[in-house]
Amino acid sequence: MTKIKADPDGPEAQAEACLGERTYHELLVNLNPIAQPLASRRLTRKLYKCIKKAVKQKQIRRGVKEVQKFINKGEKGIMVLAGDTLPIEVYCHLPVMCEDRNLPYVYIPSKTDLGAAAGSKRPTCVIMVKPHEEYQEAYDECLEEVQALPPPM
Repeated sequence: MTKIKADPDGPEAQAEACLGERTYHELLVNLNPIAQPLASRRLTRKLYKCIKKAVKQKQIRRGVKEVQKFINKGEKGIMVLAGDTLPIEVYCHLPVMCEDRNLPYVYIPSKTDLGAAAGSKRPTCVIMVKPHEEYQEAYDECLEEVQALPPPM
């Protein structure tokens, strides 16, 4: 008896691929109550692209501990926080730090997608994107849209 290999382009493979990808609206179900201001679907995609470009230039800070350290040192950039991180206490102090230092910050729906955009298999709850001349246009566009979002209550 021999095993029959599954067709890689068959309906089962396509169904599995669809299970891995969740839509923006499905991700909104898992949001924390503090996830304000929340990026729109379009802004979320722009931020992912900007993060990918920043990773190539090594211009990101990843994780609560590293981001907090560099905020305290006075580094500037866009803070991107994942809205589905639990418990909230892990990172709820970061928006306050950003407001004190006039740093723009925004929430996106998924920590898994945020980690993937940073080139990691591991989910991450916060990333700081620093400006760099290689992707300045994309960074400025994201910065403008993040600053245009309504401030949290």
